[in-house]
Amino acid sequence: MECSLEGKVALITGATSELGQALTLHLEGLVKAVAIHYYSQHEKALELARKLKKKNLQSDIFSADLSHPGAGQKLVREVEKRLGKIDILINNFGPILVKPWEELTREEIESIWQQNVLSTWEIIGAVLPAMREKKWGRIVNLGYSRVEELTAYSTILPYAMAKTSLLILTRTVARSEAPFGITVNMVSPGLLEDGELPSSFKVPMGRLGRVEEVAPAVRFLISEDAAYITGANLVVAGGWKL
Repeated sequence: MECSLEGKVALITGATSELGQALTLHLEGLVKAVAIHYYSQHEKALELARKLKKKNLQSDIFSADLSHPGAGQKLVREVEKRLGKIDILINNFGPILVKPWEELTREEIESIWQQNVLSTWEIIGAVLPAMREKKWGRIVNLGYSRVEELTAYSTILPYAMAKTSLLILTRTVARSEAPFGITVNMVSPGLLEDGELPSSFKVPMGRLGRVEEVAPAVRFLISEDAAYITGANLVVAGGWKL
């Protein structure tokens, strides 16, 4: 698979999570530089940057609290200032809250919505003008494997609502930006090792997924091989919930 993106700069939000680190490290040999976003895990961000340096991949770390309106736009401007541009955006940041729906507070729902949907909407809006001008861009949003199922979610209601909304956002932006050579897709992982697990589950492949198995899907969608794919939701779940 030919997927060289020589000279491109990628921004990965939530890069210090287990999945975020795998996504970042899979950019080795693919792009020119990586912007590592984190909130509070400064040492993890520094360690990730050191790993990239050993792989001869330029990087820089950027702290931003995406639970606050406006933080996403400020993050984009800072990355552009220090790394020159953003060609590839991977929106990995998006916390989950496990709690019975009837016990949720308004503040908890608003927080999950802000961090999963509004911050992503804000960041996408901030990177699009430059991508349109260059007639090229790649945006990948991280969902979860049941994002297209309109069903009941008694313990992860805000997260499920947010990720389904994120899929609608993904497809809306994909349609509007296609004439500019910008692709917008979603990768939706299933149950992962060390992740949040339901009380009972059965994965057809007989095991949980690994973050290293999600990263290649993202790598493919930002590559030139996927230049004609936009608005897609690629599920990486081992057949769970089929």
